Amino acid sequence: MLFRESVDAIAARNADESLAQILAERFVHAHGYRPGLAEVRSWERSIPALTHALLDAGLGRAEMLIEYGLPLTSRRADVVLAGVHPRTQEPSYVIVELKQWSEAYPDEDDEPVLCRVPGYSRPVLNPIEQVRGYCDYLVSFNGALAEHPDQVSGVAYLHNATEFGVGGLYEVAQDERGRMFTEERRGEFIDYLRSKLSPVSGAASADILLHGKTQPSKQLMGVAAQEVREREQFVLLDEQRVAYEMVLRAVQKAHESDHKEVLVVTGGPGTGKSVIALSVLGEMYRRGVSALHATGSASFTKTMRKVAGARKREVQELFKYFNSFMTAGRNSIDVLMCDEAHRIRETSANRYTRAAHRTGKPQVDELIEVARVPVFLLDQHQVVRPGEVGTVEVIEAAAAAKGLRCRVVPLDSQFRCGGSDAYLRWVVRLLGLEPGGPVQWEPDDRMELEIADSPEDMEAFLQDRRSKGYGARMSAGYCWKWSDAKPGAPLPADVTIGNWERPWNLKGERSVMGAPPSALWATDPAGFGQVGCVYTAQGFEYDWSGVIIGPDLVWRTDRWVVDRTASKDPVFKRATPDTEVDRLIRNTYKVLLTRGMVGTVIYSTDAETRAKLRELTARPDGPGPVPA
Repeated sequence: MLFRESVDAIAARNADESLAQILAERFVHAHGYRPGLAEVRSWERSIPALTHALLDAGLGRAEMLIEYGLPLTSRRADVVLAGVHPRTQEPSYVIVELKQWSEAYPDEDDEPVLCRVPGYSRPVLNPIEQVRGYCDYLVSFNGALAEHPDQVSGVAYLHNATEFGVGGLYEVAQDERGRMFTEERRGEFIDYLRSKLSPVSGAASADILLHGKTQPSKQLMGVAAQEVREREQFVLLDEQRVAYEMVLRAVQKAHESDHKEVLVVTGGPGTGKSVIALSVLGEMYRRGVSALHATGSASFTKTMRKVAGARKREVQELFKYFNSFMTAGRNSIDVLMCDEAHRIRETSANRYTRAAHRTGKPQVDELIEVARVPVFLLDQHQVVRPGEVGTVEVIEAAAAAKGLRCRVVPLDSQFRCGGSDAYLRWVVRLLGLEPGGPVQWEPDDRMELEIADSPEDMEAFLQDRRSKGYGARMSAGYCWKWSDAKPGAPLPADVTIGNWERPWNLKGERSVMGAPPSALWATDPAGFGQVGCVYTAQGFEYDWSGVIIGPDLVWRTDRWVVDRTASKDPVFKRATPDTEVDRLIRNTYKVLLTRGMVGTVIYSTDAETRAKLRELTARPDGPGPVPA
């Protein structure tokens, strides 16, 4: 949340034109970059329009929570109004989505869930659906509302629009969590506000909402079975819902007119790519439409098969690998969800491939050809192996070569790292994946970041968090040998730092000495105690992440130095260029540093690097290392 005051106080700030400046300053502090001109213009124009309506309704004592951050996501509701319900005298909350649009209309085929706005390059979610999603999500993740879901209402206020300009948007069903009013219906909007809020102070209600315990994230793997077999367990917000609807529409066209279309969904860690993939897969499965999920990750695919298909063999068969389609017929399935598509390789052939199947065909061509609607979900900064070629440009070129339309849907909101944009930007700046160099970490209320002075301190800190009910894992750069575990013998303690020794996660598919198979390291509680690598961590999330930065990446004076000789990763060959090794090692640590949902603890084996990390995370009262 950027700002909270009563309606009367906000109105006074609107009068002296100070509100937008205050919000901009707080935005920079919270996110690490300046807000866009469109956002500032919205604060200058839309908030006064809402404030005037509230004053006319006699609701000057209601509380306004401006740019309210939804729990565990970077998404923000424009305004949450907090007050007391006039009938029940219980807390009452109205989520308000403000739009400056003067006109908007349903997207092609008169589909009202998505809409087109003049000047926008791509379709956006109907604001009725948008605010309904915010309401549903807040009820799911704020403990103060879990037992009182009826206390939340949602409304979109298009204060510049006429009924004629946006009339087509009303085709979406309206309910208590999704309503819409235009300027022409301002009187009705005022009556609506009076029906939800009474003219008494809303401060206590706002306190209750802000102190509501954030419920644990619905872990991707834990609900996969219900997601695929029964109904959506996730609430898709904004561009997630847009991507989902675009896939469903493409599938409908494929059935109606022999249509084929390629979709690419891009986004950083935790933006919900896998959630979209599962939501689409679940919907197709229920409709009886042929659809498959594919990745290049053995851990991800095996885990999905185990969790989602625990009781049904046919569900297990929905999860494939990218190299599963070498001999598949053209358009033999309706939908293929290519998750973690940055792991697409140049070809599907490997040393076990029969000579007859070694055609040299690019893997991306196989994936496009096998489905009427191939969907690629990717993050280009998660390429961590030589030979991985999954980029938007490669997919667009492959589609163009086949004369196919390719549409790209970017995901901006992220749900990992506590929804902290500031933390993700800190990580990419730290690792030099964005220009400008490392920046000081400014703690926010979404993500915790700690620096450990030793691996013992890091592990003890994580154990303490586990004792409080959190999940935790330790992972590291691939800087130590990796021995095979032998049945009946202790796991080889390959990761050795001083007197501290721990084993890597298992290589194989069987449990050894109580340690889970490789594919289940990230999701089985018994995975704590072994050190994971990027190949077992990628695609997963856990509450607390302990990351060991090895000697392959060290800070020297004013820059990072990558030492390829310190890496034990067998995928790096002598022929792999230094520039590619540098990029892949930095990407590796980006993946490891973005697995945590609640917090991250970092330890570096290098003293100068630890000093730099402590400097970047120093607090006014001292550096605050992890307590021993």
